Amino acid sequence: MLEIKDSVAVITGGASGIGLALSKYWLENGGKVVIGDVVESALKQAAEELKGDVATVLCNVTKEEDCARLADTAIEKFGQLNLVAPFAGIIKDGLMVSPDRETGKVTRKMSLENFAAVININLTGVFLTVRECAERMINHNCKGLICLVSSTGSLGTAGQINYSSTKAAMSVMPKVITAEFFRRGLADKIRCVAVAPGYVGTAMVKGMNQKALETIVSQVPIGRLVEPEEVAMLVGDIYRNEALAGDVFFIHGGLRLGSKG
Repeated sequence: MLEIKDSVAVITGGASGIGLALSKYWLENGGKVVIGDVVESALKQAAEELKGDVATVLCNVTKEEDCARLADTAIEKFGQLNLVAPFAGIIKDGLMVSPDRETGKVTRKMSLENFAAVININLTGVFLTVRECAERMINHNCKGLICLVSSTGSLGTAGQINYSSTKAAMSVMPKVITAEFFRRGLADKIRCVAVAPGYVGTAMVKGMNQKALETIVSQVPIGRLVEPEEVAMLVGDIYRNEALAGDVFFIHGGLRLGSKG
């Protein structure tokens, strides 16, 4: 069993939402954290709010040099790297094609810009973060976990062909990475999993149109949103339990497509 105390986590998107909740959880349990985020003001606010061993890095996860600097910071400041949590992500929802209700002709379609932006951050950004951190973990003989973030959206959500595609990719990556590490005799030292949240009560979600939010909550069997702290707790439990590897762990309050049956 691994211990969080004194372990070092690299968390992208760590200045808000689930990433910030995980940063707090890691520090509260005696760990150390390197937070990467692209929003400088949020990064500064997080640094002031968090208590403990924290380093912050202004990081655009689509840039190789930023991801390399992020991974290097963990080694240079804390001497090791034990948890990789590439949680940076965006949404740019919209139907692929939108026919007019009266004419039946397509009047709008998802732009290449909006499709590519989500792919670049949610998929390419994860790849770069994981690649650079895994290299440092191997080269510095660090034991730990790569924890990706998928979503119930990985099962397919209308209006999210870009987002759902990236989250489906996060569901298969743990299997690929585990198999590759197994071939090289590394799978007992560096595990890879994904957590897949449903509707999470981040500030953004709680601040949305309240009528729409009520509709969302009505579809969740436990009758409420999943709290970011609950997702962070799941990551911590998976980190501690070394038998958990190569799989996706859903945390959605019982949510399923058509969960009322």
